[in-house]
Amino acid sequence: MGALLKRIAVTSAVALTLGGIVSLASLDDTGTVAVAPQALPPAPPSDVDPDLAAAAAAAPKDQQVPQQTTVATAAPPQAGTPQAGAQLSVDPVERRHVNVGRGSTLMQVLMDGGVPADSAHNAISALSGVYDVRRMKAGQGITVLFDHSEGDKFIGLEFQPAAERAVSVAFNGGRYQARQIDKPLEKKLVAARGRITSSLSEAASAAGVPYPVLDAFIKRYAYDVDFQRDLQPGDTFEILFERYYTEDGQAARDGEIQFASLTLSGKEKAIYRYQAAGGTADYYNALGESIRRAILRTPIDGARVTSGFGMRMHPVLGYSKMHKGKDFGAPVGTPIYAAGDGVVEQAGPFSSYGNYVKLRHGNQMETAYGHMSRIAKGMRAGLRVAQGDVIGYVGATGRATGPHLHFEVLRGGQQINPDSKEAKIEAGRKLDGKDLKQFQAIVAQDQDTFRDMQEGMTMVAGKPGAGHVVQAAVKRH
Repeated sequence: MGALLKRIAVTSAVALTLGGIVSLASLDDTGTVAVAPQALPPAPPSDVDPDLAAAAAAAPKDQQVPQQTTVATAAPPQAGTPQAGAQLSVDPVERRHVNVGRGSTLMQVLMDGGVPADSAHNAISALSGVYDVRRMKAGQGITVLFDHSEGDKFIGLEFQPAAERAVSVAFNGGRYQARQIDKPLEKKLVAARGRITSSLSEAASAAGVPYPVLDAFIKRYAYDVDFQRDLQPGDTFEILFERYYTEDGQAARDGEIQFASLTLSGKEKAIYRYQAAGGTADYYNALGESIRRAILRTPIDGARVTSGFGMRMHPVLGYSKMHKGKDFGAPVGTPIYAAGDGVVEQAGPFSSYGNYVKLRHGNQMETAYGHMSRIAKGMRAGLRVAQGDVIGYVGATGRATGPHLHFEVLRGGQQINPDSKEAKIEAGRKLDGKDLKQFQAIVAQDQDTFRDMQEGMTMVAGKPGAGHVVQAAVKRH
């Protein structure tokens, strides 16, 4: 009696629903050199592209088994079992799953997965028409497909760089064709609130606030809040932000903050996002006044104030001396941002400041930044910069005992206290007329939405992950 053939399912093909925007690019059997990828977060396995399924369908029908590939292994014969030589249906398409390693190129990954060099090169060249391979990060999963009915021929690849996007390359008989499918997303609102005990970042993490949203929250309040000095234990925050979901309910990405509140020592500072007619979206207080200021109080993220404006014992010179700026301690290489829109007056080594940048902002206002490890590429006198642009990186050049940013605000050529009212110049608009009425309606709606979503929420201040985030399918009209 012949040996029993035992079927073992090794993979399953799932049809890919084309519900979004499809962009195509194709290339003949010539192309460009593969580009080395940079680091990206891993993405979930992708669905099977229709073109790849079509390539598999080209095999003889008696060799196909829908949604399943089988392999055969020998086993002792048993009564009533198929005899040796019995015909089994086998899917000729093999799907090999590989991952991009740190420092690897996509070319290397494909060749390590068994793809011939010329085929890998041409597939990558076609791929570049819809996807920049330099954006591919370490850990990215890729499915590589081979057709065994044509002698283990490489017929394509597929991967999912983001929850809302799938990318594939398929061989159509004469060329490789790349396809990108953008899946439709649904916007929902997410509400979070928490109480600060030791740090804002810990409290935000405990409340389920993702880092990009917290970073945006800090930037919005940076005009008016010194996060190193103003925050006290017991202060609270509330955030209402957007989150986008795929049709199957998978969170794809977070969007804009619609409303936020920060209560410092019992005083609430609430902000609301609003887009005025013919303008860009901005944030306003409850009175319709822009929160934007000409000069940021803190032109650096995650730093601690090590020295304020005023008389002090100089750490290098050893005697009392007027300190005409504000020092922020931070690791070497931490980005330094332009505190306001302006023009570069000076960029380069300067006296005891070391690597130094000076910006002119108008209204006789200037800002200066010292002790940088290096100045951002392209910084030169006459260059225009926008508030928030990176102008350099923290260092300890010049007369410094350790890495920090020395930050100065000047008015009429004289240094002034960066925390003084004199340094707080409003740069935004104040809403009025029809815009103000529409804004007031938005304020009421945001307050009602957050109030409704508070049911079942708990004020959290515990360990990261111990908080509560409430989600609701609320859309702004």
